[in-house]
Amino acid sequence: MVDKLLSFLILNSSVFMFKTRKRKILFFILFVLTLLFVVYFELIVYGIRQGYGQAKILLGAKPVETFIQDPNYPDSLKAKLLLIGEIRKFAIDSLGLNDTDVYKKMYDQQGKPVMWVVQAAEPYAMQSIKWKFPLIGAVPYKGFFREDLARKLENELKDKGKDVMVRNPGGWSTLGWFNDPILSNMLKRSDGDLAALIIHEMVHTTMFIKDSIDFNENLANFIGDWGASEFLKYKYGTSSKQYFEFTHDDEDYNLFAEHMVRGTAQLDSLYKTFSADLSDERRKQTKEEMIKQIIFNLDTLSLVTIKNPSERFKNYLPNNAYFMSFMHYEAKQNFFEAECEAKFKGDRKKYLAYLKNKYQP
Repeated sequence: MVDKLLSFLILNSSVFMFKTRKRKILFFILFVLTLLFVVYFELIVYGIRQGYGQAKILLGAKPVETFIQDPNYPDSLKAKLLLIGEIRKFAIDSLGLNDTDVYKKMYDQQGKPVMWVVQAAEPYAMQSIKWKFPLIGAVPYKGFFREDLARKLENELKDKGKDVMVRNPGGWSTLGWFNDPILSNMLKRSDGDLAALIIHEMVHTTMFIKDSIDFNENLANFIGDWGASEFLKYKYGTSSKQYFEFTHDDEDYNLFAEHMVRGTAQLDSLYKTFSADLSDERRKQTKEEMIKQIIFNLDTLSLVTIKNPSERFKNYLPNNAYFMSFMHYEAKQNFFEAECEAKFKGDRKKYLAYLKNKYQP
């Protein structure tokens, strides 16, 4: 009898201890989850909003065939949709980019912007403000599917004294997580510009390095421009209007971008001369004088398609955030060119295959 009673007590004690331990583990997990939610509340809310905005576009996208078969849809836009199909196929078959289901559907944005991207920089240093996200790491921009939220962040950053710019991107990549649709505003672009954009975004789907946004964006621009040129040669020939316009537009933009990269270096050197006792008013004045000079010197560039490029800035002066965007997207073009020449004697197809093998996920 005593043995049975002892066994009963031991058994029930073990069950009680197990249940108590289980409750403690559950409590600890809930505590950790609550702590993470509190610490990352802003990021979680941002992620939910972005997910909702992205889902709205993905679910609202329709197969390209729907538009092509619609008798009321303009023939000129149908031609652009068919062209995107050709660009996509060329990027996969001839350039070697990954074959995914991107750009097989289109979201009709009805001529309205669907995303606003905020970029910011320190006012007296060529240093971008960065935001950290899972998977992609730190990035020098933050996107929103609602303009009011983008403007809210813009105002918050301005109140802190930062240089800020807000732009509407022509497209973006979900890095292969989703099948990115065509945005209807893309169809307004020229053939060459459209090809460069599509190939640029497909590069991101093919290869993307965490915490290396400058590398990723410069690489996508490098391959995008080259790929667009190759596509236009393949489809229209080197004597075509499409190839001529894209080539000169691209050359002009490269000269413009190189000028802005040099201007960024000039501003960086200027800011390093600012002493701690220099008044903010004097800093601002000196900065504006330098930026005005950089803009004025744009008109000395030998551009083919743009006359008096400084005119675009007649109503406002660009700030550090604007200049830093050229560092993120254009400053490494010469690096890729030199590496391609050194390793593959300028053969860009072999260079792209090498990059894909090295950097694709």
